[in-house]
Amino acid sequence: MTEPNGAPMRFAIPNKGRLEAPAARLLQQAGFRYERGERSLAVPVLERNIELLFVRADDICELVTDGVADLGITGLDLVAESGADIEVLAELGFGHCRLAAAVPRASSVKSIRDFEGLRVATSHPHTTAGFFADKGVTVRTIPLRGSVEVAPKLDIADAVVDLISSGSTMRLNGLRPVIDLIESQAALVRPRGAAEITEVDQAVTMITSVVAARRKKYVLMNAPVNAVGEIRSLIPGFDAPSIVPLADPTMVAIHSVVDTSAVWDVIPQLKAAGASGILVLPIEQLLL
Repeated sequence: MTEPNGAPMRFAIPNKGRLEAPAARLLQQAGFRYERGERSLAVPVLERNIELLFVRADDICELVTDGVADLGITGLDLVAESGADIEVLAELGFGHCRLAAAVPRASSVKSIRDFEGLRVATSHPHTTAGFFADKGVTVRTIPLRGSVEVAPKLDIADAVVDLISSGSTMRLNGLRPVIDLIESQAALVRPRGAAEITEVDQAVTMITSVVAARRKKYVLMNAPVNAVGEIRSLIPGFDAPSIVPLADPTMVAIHSVVDTSAVWDVIPQLKAAGASGILVLPIEQLLL
């Protein structure tokens, strides 16, 4: 366990790409206070025995595996590609994408079997090779670090395996997805079987409480006493909603937590059940 005045816990954070900005926002919401210069690669967290390492997301799995970092944020696709023996502590709810196999629009390829014997360009060669091998399909992987989408135009490959979020980049390069290999998003990781470190446990708790809160909304409303049963069936909360008597003995205040994804449907149902003065509020942190 790290002593208060011992070496700081090192936390590897993406310094560029699609995970950089949302990872920084997550840390700020979780209470990590730090000042970083434009080119700073390592900065201390104020009033905490924690050092943030700003590095390429591609390198974070290796840094965690080697014990250079005690904790890291990276993509699930990179965890799969690294093959590293690391523990995924939590999925963080941003950086959603999928690793997909795609071919030029004019290609006759329609199913995974049609990839047999094709050259496949990718920045995820281990994941790609393993996926096709598991399906009994033989392909030749062409490892590329960037510009994967242009490989068919340059006759470097017949197909590609690359990350897709909106799919616009593939469309612009005349490609159509055929099959998904894996779903990915940002994840919190640490070395598997790592020794207990107080700062790691505290950081994990703070970060996961923010992630949990983002998935919920706090809902408050007034309602007639005779409508409580129906309203409880709509918003059960964790155990049950909080019900508070009001000055008017025929009315109560009801407080509960609702999945963010359900708010659109639940609010009209609450109103129809007799609720009034409905407030929907964000939650900063939530410990489950």
